[in-house]
Amino acid sequence: MATAATRGADRGIPVFPCVPRGKQPLTVHGFHDASTDPDIVRSWWRRWPDANIGVPTGSASGVDVVDVDVHGARSGFGAFERARRAGFVEGWAWLVRTPSGGLHAYFLRTAATDQRSWQVPSQHIDFRGDGGYIIIPPSCARTGEGVDRRYQQIAIAEHHRPTLVDASGLRRLLDPPRPLSQAKAPPSIGRTPDKLAAWVASRPEGARNGGLFWAACRMAEDGHDLGSTTSLLGQAAHAAGLPELEALTTIRSAFRIASRVAPAAPSRPTRAVEAVGL
Repeated sequence: MATAATRGADRGIPVFPCVPRGKQPLTVHGFHDASTDPDIVRSWWRRWPDANIGVPTGSASGVDVVDVDVHGARSGFGAFERARRAGFVEGWAWLVRTPSGGLHAYFLRTAATDQRSWQVPSQHIDFRGDGGYIIIPPSCARTGEGVDRRYQQIAIAEHHRPTLVDASGLRRLLDPPRPLSQAKAPPSIGRTPDKLAAWVASRPEGARNGGLFWAACRMAEDGHDLGSTTSLLGQAAHAAGLPELEALTTIRSAFRIASRVAPAAPSRPTRAVEAVGL
């Protein structure tokens, strides 16, 4: 493990130690402590000789990873195949089999873009980009059956040219925005801010982004400013399980749409939602 970690650092790949057979970082600041300094790396593995090797993803290392999970009979391979047919994951640079039988598909970060990590639990697919990290070979993990298995590289691009993965497009494919027409309840909840916030907080997974967008449009149309809307609905979205950055992005998008699309007359319902196809 020490040799592999030092070799990675020598090649300019930032690494950091994680618990043996696990994923939890051993350093104080986790993947933020990742280093390419061979002396630092050697000192870590002298202290923890069996430590797994972690690598931060995204711009820190120049690689993004699509993580195909396997949980018993459930796996993300069906979703990964759909993404392959749609052209989103064909440009991998190399593939690694994970101890659970899943897959890490590595993509080169070939552009100065910001692609944050995300998860789509319903499809058993995670994206490891900026703000994330992965465990690399020859690290190992203990499976639910108590068996130690290694991360193993199984393929490297030879017959195609590696390309940047479109993480946003991939997420839209796997977890498309739900049309608001599927939720018949929103117009009956009232438009007062407290009722809108309570409704957003009650949204289940799969309906959180659409519900937050709808509520933010209502508050924008009623003259509430971005700051107060973000404070109120942002907390409600967090309670529903949406990450802070994702909630803020959704609210800002609603305000941009609402500012461009206004009702033709006071008695006519807004077309802000129609303008974005919801």
